[in-house]
Amino acid sequence: MKILFVHQNFPGQFKHLAPALAADTANEVVAFTMRKDAPASWQGVRQISYQASKGTTPNVHPWVSDFETKTIRGEAAFRKALELKASGFSPDVIIAHPGWGESLFLKYVWPDAKLGIYCEFYYHPHGADVGFDPEFPAKDPGDICRLRLKNINNLLHFDMADAGISPTHWQASTFPEPFRSKISVIHDGIDSKTLAPNPKVSLTLNNKLVLTRKDEVITFVNRNLEPYRGYHTFMRALPDILARRPKARVLIVGGDDVSYGARPADGQKWKNIFLNEVKDRIPSENMARVHFLGNIPYQQFIPLLQLSSLHVYLTYPFVLSWSLLEAMNVGCAIVASDTAPLQEVITHNETGLLTSFFDPQALAETVVTLMGQPEERARLGANARVFAAQRYDLAKVCLPQQIAWVKSLAG
Repeated sequence: MKILFVHQNFPGQFKHLAPALAADTANEVVAFTMRKDAPASWQGVRQISYQASKGTTPNVHPWVSDFETKTIRGEAAFRKALELKASGFSPDVIIAHPGWGESLFLKYVWPDAKLGIYCEFYYHPHGADVGFDPEFPAKDPGDICRLRLKNINNLLHFDMADAGISPTHWQASTFPEPFRSKISVIHDGIDSKTLAPNPKVSLTLNNKLVLTRKDEVITFVNRNLEPYRGYHTFMRALPDILARRPKARVLIVGGDDVSYGARPADGQKWKNIFLNEVKDRIPSENMARVHFLGNIPYQQFIPLLQLSSLHVYLTYPFVLSWSLLEAMNVGCAIVASDTAPLQEVITHNETGLLTSFFDPQALAETVVTLMGQPEERARLGANARVFAAQRYDLAKVCLPQQIAWVKSLAG
C-alpha cells in the first residue's frame, strides 16, 4: 500500500501505527506535518512539512475564527498534496487526524484514495464537557452557537471519510449517526513492556531527595494544570491529605498553561489560583512535601509512575488521557473521578476507586484511607495492570487491530 498520514504534529496518535506500516517493505508511507524541524525520514516514514500561508484574519467574527484557521491549514495541506501528486505519489489510503482541518480537501486531490479519520471528540452544548462544572459557567450565552459552528469541521469530514477510528467507546459515542456506525473503537495502545512495575525504581528530586518504593508517593499528572483535569478539586483535597498522611510526598506533573478550557482572567495561571486558595491551610512543613515538577521528559515520567504509591486522575467528560492507562499498566493504585470516559476503564473497587469530581473532601478521604491500606493498593494496582494489558496492550491487542483496520480500509 501507499499510505499518507496527516497530523499537524506528526506522529501524534500515530506514533506506533505509522512505523509499523512502514516496517513492511511492501508499503510506502508518507506523513504531512506542520513541524518545521521534522527530519526528512522518521522510522521509515517520509515526512513532508507544510506551512500556512497566512494567519487568522484580525477581528473576524469569533464564532467562525476556528473554522477559518482550519480552512487555512486545509488549503496548505491541499497545495502540498498537489505537489506530492505531481511528483508521482498517489496514496491508496489517507489516515488523518482531522482536528486541525488539514484533511478537508485531500479527497479533491486523490478522489480514489480511502480516507480514515481519527475521531477524538465531537462537541456538544450539553452532556459532555461544556456546562459540566458549575463553578465555571459560560460567560456568553452565544457560546453554544460558537460550539455548533466548531463542529463544521467534523461534519464536512463525515460525507467524504470512508471510516473512523476512536480510542474509547465513550469518545466514539459523542459522534452522531450515521457516521458513528463507521467508527471502529481501537485504542492507540500502551507499551506494556516499557510501562511495567519496577520495585527497584528510584527518582531523585532537586539533585538531593531520593525517593524509592519505600516512600509514600502520591502522583497527579496533567499536560497542563487546569480545571478540565480536576486540578482545582485535587488542590482543595491536598491540605487534608497532607495533614493526615504526614510522610506522604505529592508529585504534581503539568505545565501552567491551558490545554482545553478557558484561560483565567487578567493573565493569571490556574496553577497559582488554586495553590493560593489552599496554601494558608497547608503549614510550611507540609508544603515542603509537595513537588511541582512542571512538564517532564517521558524517560522521567515512566519512573515517576513506577514510584507512585497512589495515582489520582480527574477529568471532565472529555478525551481520556494516555497517562491514566499508562499508570494502570504500571500497576498504580488509581483514585479517579466518577466521570465518563473513566467508567469505561475503572470499575469501582476492582481496577481502582471512583469518587465524585466535585467533592474534595470525598477525594481526600478516599486517598487517605487507601494510603493506609498497602495490601488493598497492591490488589487494585495488580487488577489495573491485568485489565490494561488485556484491553490496551500495544503489541498484542491494539497495533494488530489498527493494522487490520488500515487493511480493511484499503480493501
